[in-house]
Amino acid sequence: MRLKPICILLSFVVALFTLSSCEREEILIDSDAFEVTMPEFTDIDGFYLLNEGNMGENKASLDFFDYTKGVYYRNIYSERNPNVVKDFGDVGNDLQIYGGRLYAVLNCSHKVEIMNAENAVRIAKVDVPNCRYLLGHKENVYVSSYVGPVQVDPTAPKGAVFQIDTLSMTVKGSVEVGYQPEEMTIIGNKLYVANSGGYMAPDYDHTISVIDLETFSLIDVIVLDNAFNLHRLKHDSMGRLWVSSRGDYYDKHSTLLVIDPISKSVVKDMQIPASDLCIVDDIAYVISNEWSNISGDEAVSYAKIDVKTLSVIDDNFIKDGTEVTIKRPYGIMVNPITKDIYVCDAKMYVISGTLFCYSKDGVLKWKQKTGDIPSRIAFKGNLKK
Repeated sequence: MRLKPICILLSFVVALFTLSSCEREEILIDSDAFEVTMPEFTDIDGFYLLNEGNMGENKASLDFFDYTKGVYYRNIYSERNPNVVKDFGDVGNDLQIYGGRLYAVLNCSHKVEIMNAENAVRIAKVDVPNCRYLLGHKENVYVSSYVGPVQVDPTAPKGAVFQIDTLSMTVKGSVEVGYQPEEMTIIGNKLYVANSGGYMAPDYDHTISVIDLETFSLIDVIVLDNAFNLHRLKHDSMGRLWVSSRGDYYDKHSTLLVIDPISKSVVKDMQIPASDLCIVDDIAYVISNEWSNISGDEAVSYAKIDVKTLSVIDDNFIKDGTEVTIKRPYGIMVNPITKDIYVCDAKMYVISGTLFCYSKDGVLKWKQKTGDIPSRIAFKGNLKK
């Protein structure tokens, strides 16, 4: 039996409405709220937490903790941005607040999300290929990029640092650096970026590229002979660089090195593994979850280092024994005012993680379920002393 035109049109409208409803149900996901502790009032009123999500599953998510209420809100991006197609994105790699805006790097979605820091409502999206980490400075935000496709490839191109104008929210330019660049830091008017060469294994990169920000050009390269597959990069109050080497996952282990950027020499090899670190008030908090292809296992550690003396002052900053409940420490951040320590546990990588909050004395204050693979925290409020 042949349908009349009006029946065909009605069927189409119903189908379209059904599809539209399904799409909105997929987008409009309410956040979950959990009371985890008592309210606290300082110049920092909250923080955002970025969950990476599993590659290829578009599961990156954003959480928020409100100090003034003691409430943790899980998965807020969809609720705040119901009209954004494809939701937050694929693989959240970095998160920072700069100039009243919240910037998130979505690695496999090849974009930087720019949001209002007050409410996480999207302001703009900037396309950057295979982006990794970001850093704000003056009127610009700098983003490290692998440039090439997301795949292991010994012929992959060199990476780059992209410059985003904070006013126009557009890419102004880029500078070629080493292979597969990771974290960056700025000392004076020079930007330093750690190059990993992660796509080139076993021929990893072992350099730190130096960019002059006045001319936005590559002016120098620091070569590290005994460290490679570089990842984390911070600087201390003495103007020295702290860079982590992930090693080769076989006989060359992860380590943390202190570099003098002027002489381009190693001040000290701390000889401790480092997956992530945070420097606050001349104390470096270091976590490690070092994988070995030989043993097929991971070695976990939590250390504190006196930055001025370059000495390990504590080989385990967790003092109540609860570190045994942390499966895979993946990220660390320290509240610069209260000195509370936040450790992100990625668990099995494919399930929800957990955020652990420790007092400055290493005693667990609270913990909360997060999205998949929690990793980066950005404090919101007045961070200036």
